[in-house]
Order: sequence, then structure tokens, then C-alpha cells
Amino acid sequence: MAYEIDLSGRVAFITGASSGLGAQFARTLAAAGAGVVMAARRVERLKTLRAEIESLGGDAHVVGLDVTDPASIRAAVAHAETEMGAIDILVNNSGVSTTHKLTDVTPEDYDFIMNTNTRGAFFVAQAVAKRMIARSKGEAPGTYTGGRIVNIASMAGLRVLPQIGVYCMSKAAVVHMTRAMALEWGRFGINVNAICPGYIDTEINHLHWKTEAGKKLMNMLPRKRVGTPADLDALLVTLCAKQSHFVNGAVIAADDGFGV
Repeated sequence: MAYEIDLSGRVAFITGASSGLGAQFARTLAAAGAGVVMAARRVERLKTLRAEIESLGGDAHVVGLDVTDPASIRAAVAHAETEMGAIDILVNNSGVSTTHKLTDVTPEDYDFIMNTNTRGAFFVAQAVAKRMIARSKGEAPGTYTGGRIVNIASMAGLRVLPQIGVYCMSKAAVVHMTRAMALEWGRFGINVNAICPGYIDTEINHLHWKTEAGKKLMNMLPRKRVGTPADLDALLVTLCAKQSHFVNGAVIAADDGFGV
């Protein structure tokens, strides 16, 4: 006898889905049975991912999204629900970073990070939650089954790291944002939790781990290794499942022990 989490019939909206963790999240939720709406600015890359998921029997749709633009957020969420139906799951994943000493950060650097990682994440969650709340009150069409919002924070939101101070600040805000949303929206059946990934090998940083600086950093990690996007699969699916109805406001580190 095996325990299985089946997301069939659920609709998942994933931001930042054109590469890295976001792309893996879309693959994972589609494999678990959810219909996935993949959102990002790089629509052509999303179309390639859609073809991949569909070739494996999954149900995937594409929508353009700039999380720094409130009008784009509203349009993308509306389009997703028109194409797929009510959004049950949000994976709030869009994120950017730069590397600077704090004394070298410009207003443009600061806004670039905060507008995507904090402001953008907040207004995406707000747009989806408004629709979930309306359904829970019977004020919007659709069968309400309880919402799941998973904010992708970072272990950098729990532990300050050098050279990326503003990024750490933005993700620390996402951690507290998660708790605030969980407190306010929980009574509507919406569970809001955060995943704080550690160092993950993605296409953006893959070459870094082969450099001397990358190897030095890896040797400082508890088990002298970095993770892969697939290492977050089980946690993500668990937080998105109907069975996770008692998990709300959790901030879960998935960092291989780095923050211990």
C-alpha cells in the first residue's frame, strides 16, 4: 500500500516559470496531476516547456507576466482563470538578485530587487487571494476547495549572507509576508506557506560551482554539496495537497542544513 498525493482537478499558477526552480515546479505539479498555468516574461521559453509537459501527458498553459506591473498581474490571473478555471494553487516564485556591497547599492539596484521579490510577490498573491476569498464567500463562480499559496523565499531570508544584503532583506520580507497572509486569509480556507531553498544548482549559477569561488563555497556547506531543483519536489507537492490543510504559516528551510 502506497501513500499518494493526487492533484488532479487542481489548477496551479506558477510565476517565474520560464527557467530554474519555476520550470521544475511546473513539471512537478503537472506530473502530480494539476493543470498548470506558467507565467513569466519570456513567453517563448514557456511555450517550449509547455510542449515538454504536454508530451508527457500533462495539461499546461502559458501566459505572459511582469510581476512589477500591477496591470500585467491582473491580466495574467484573469487570463489563467479564463483558460483553466479557478486557481487553486499559487506558487509565487519570481525573483531576481544582484551582487553588491551595501555601500555600493544604488536606488536602481534596490528597486530592481524589491519590486520583483517583495512588491511583485505581494501583489500576485493578493490578486489570486481576492479570487479565492470571493469563491469561499460564494461571491464568484467555481467550486471552492481551499487554496494553497506557496511563497518561494530563501534561506537568505533567514540568514544574512555577504554581498547580497538587499536580496536577503527582500526575502526576509517574503517570510513575514507569508505569516501575515496566513493569519489574515486562513479563515477562508487559504493556506499560505513559504519554502526557503538553500543553494540550488540551476542554469543561472551552474558554471559558478565549477569555479574556485564556487568550490570554496560548496566546501563550506554542511555536506559539501548543492541541491537540484528536483530536491524541492516532495515539499512543494505536500504544501499544495489538500491533505496539508493543517499546515498554515509555516516557513520551511530546504537548505541541506546550511541554516543550522
